[in-house]
Amino acid sequence: MQYAEAKEHTQGRLHELFAEPYRAFENDANERQMHIRTMLYVLLARPMSRGQVTLRVIHGWENGGFEPADLQHVDYALHSLDDFRAAVSDFDQATRQNAPLPADDTAILATPLADAIAGAEADGKTLAANIRETPARWPAFVGGLALYTLFKMYHRLVYSEDDNYRCSQLETPNGLREIHEFHLEEGEFALLVPLREDFKDASTLLVLHESQLGPIEQLFEKSLPLFDNF
Repeated sequence: MQYAEAKEHTQGRLHELFAEPYRAFENDANERQMHIRTMLYVLLARPMSRGQVTLRVIHGWENGGFEPADLQHVDYALHSLDDFRAAVSDFDQATRQNAPLPADDTAILATPLADAIAGAEADGKTLAANIRETPARWPAFVGGLALYTLFKMYHRLVYSEDDNYRCSQLETPNGLREIHEFHLEEGEFALLVPLREDFKDASTLLVLHESQLGPIEQLFEKSLPLFDNF
């Protein structure tokens, strides 16, 4: 296991703010709403103001499915709450018209997985025939641990999770990122943010399932305008 590829349950940016970040977002936590708003300001609102945030909306997995090729997504530049509202409108319109949901052509899991497997085989590594369909075996090849960590994040965002919060670290094509994953009664989403030393310059990715667009819009409507004067 290579630390540079991925590591779960790490100490991240929120450990600098909260004494117990893993409990800060529980429903019975003292000052829970303040914790949520502080987190949104630090991890989302500030990089949004610098034009460094991309919104990724995922869909495609359903009824327990998790084939990498079936996971679809669409990315939006996210500079303001209006940009988020526009993404919500795109999906609402597709649903009303019974049209396919917005999707980019690139495969966020299937393509990098195929590339990593091809690289491992080119280096002479023998892999199980069904390794593509067995995510727990992906750490057997270089890059596979990071892909497995992303797979688990996407899976939890689609099918939900009992833990309110978790922090992980992984290598991405854009460099090391912390994954701050939230499963709150207000909605579920993840933020892939740069490490502390790169936070003012590198990009942030906000990821959520299309079913969470409405709930997260409500959360943002209540929270993000509070930061306009900060």
